[in-house]
Amino acid sequence: MSTPPSPQGYVGVIDPPRAYTDVAQVIDDRAIWTAFQPIVRLDTREVIGYEALSRGPAGSRWQDPVAMFSAARAIGRAGELDWVCRARAHQGAVAAGLSPELVLFVNVEPSTLREPCPPDLLPAFVRTHERVIMEFTERDLAADPAALLMATSGHRAAGHGIALDDVGAEPTSLALMPFVHPDIVKLDLRLLHNPDAPQTAQVVNAVVAHAERTGALILAEGIEREAHLALARSMGATLGQGWLLGRPAQLPPARPYVARPAPARPLQLPAPVDAAASASTPFEIVAGGRPAARASKRTLLTTTRYLESKAVDTTDPPVILACFQDAAHFTPRTAYRYSALAREVPFVAALGAGFGTEPAPGVRGAALAGGDRLRHEWNVLVVGPYFSAALVARDLGDTGVDRHRRFEYVLTYERPLVLAAARALLGRLTPAGTASIRPGA
Repeated sequence: MSTPPSPQGYVGVIDPPRAYTDVAQVIDDRAIWTAFQPIVRLDTREVIGYEALSRGPAGSRWQDPVAMFSAARAIGRAGELDWVCRARAHQGAVAAGLSPELVLFVNVEPSTLREPCPPDLLPAFVRTHERVIMEFTERDLAADPAALLMATSGHRAAGHGIALDDVGAEPTSLALMPFVHPDIVKLDLRLLHNPDAPQTAQVVNAVVAHAERTGALILAEGIEREAHLALARSMGATLGQGWLLGRPAQLPPARPYVARPAPARPLQLPAPVDAAASASTPFEIVAGGRPAARASKRTLLTTTRYLESKAVDTTDPPVILACFQDAAHFTPRTAYRYSALAREVPFVAALGAGFGTEPAPGVRGAALAGGDRLRHEWNVLVVGPYFSAALVARDLGDTGVDRHRRFEYVLTYERPLVLAAARALLGRLTPAGTASIRPGA
């Protein structure tokens, strides 16, 4: 689909203007335009890329993207709108002739990951900018973690970088950050504007720890004054965006023989990692690198209770994931305990045969299929900004008294192993194959 013509001579501006009273009309007409905000190095203020920011028709109530997406969700068309926005972003970057050394940040709504691309928009993704960073917002990260892991893995396979936006705005974004394993962490603008708040120190320390472990880059949003820039650098940010550094604007179209300047130091992302959700089980993943021991259920209960107690960290709340084999083992007492955990931490999930989508108040659940090897495992995993542990156990098939049943098990605190095992559980929280996820767009 061609880029709409613009009387102002800029790409991505809707022409001719019309009165839009219904968001469905905006979506039907693909009436979206894109503003591009510079991303700069904070030490030199050199532009290394742009973030594509989608807008509805100028002068309409849908010009505000928050209002536009809210209205689109109300009619069940947020996914289609998200595809329109992404298509316009790629079209605008190509039409503007961005240098291949510049990076293009493109936003994705996690809640729309399972929406297939409308056929009329597919041509927009045939020719795209060379260096793309897909930017996932913190909103709804917990709603469909399986789709999120599949999408980020697919984008990495396509050569795209991954950024996590608005980190610090919600506890969930901080808690799920290790699973997404972003190449770039974008600090929510409220952190710069509330530097003395306790939450600011909490978020910054967790992000710095993640960056130290993974090599991720830190980008500060909302830099409006020189004081904000200095503060951003003190928080570990090396990249930034905000009105001080450049306001969102349309880009003039490329002209023959005129190249848009390339940065002297193009952005280098950390080495790509495999952060996909494995089809293996936590025990298979961990026992593949660690020797297993044997113990009774009664003995292992002490360890699981200890790990559950580590989850109650009000300062740096973690994610807790568990598998109970069968709903029969998720007793009323256990359900009460996990519901209490869910009131304290951002994300709690429990899986097993016969489980519902919410086996206890506030607890995410998933039923295991009959052939899933996970039905033979009892797992408790805790992942926080600094602490991570996993007890993974496989049933040896004993009969008799339940508390005397024996398991072969591994207890590990090695973070990469714990994360890999945790992703295997997160990947089962939504049914596989319910909808296609198009990672290459």
